Amino acid sequence: MFGLGATELIIILVIVLVLFGGSKLPEIGRGIGEAIKNFKKATSDKPEIDVTPKDKSGDPGTNKESKS
Repeated sequence: MFGLGATELIIILVIVLVLFGGSKLPEIGRGIGEAIKNFKKATSDKPEIDVTPKDKSGDPGTNKESKS
């Protein structure tokens, strides 16, 4: 795993704990989890369908306002 052993991971975790404090870690983890979930949802969802109404007169260049 990226050439990191158990000792290196423990040192990194201790540094993170010192920088952010014990109370901030769950909040940071929750934020990262939500970001990953939203990213996965955005990449797996189908694109939205365009449901805007089209001009019924048949000529897209005309509308009711220009006929008056």
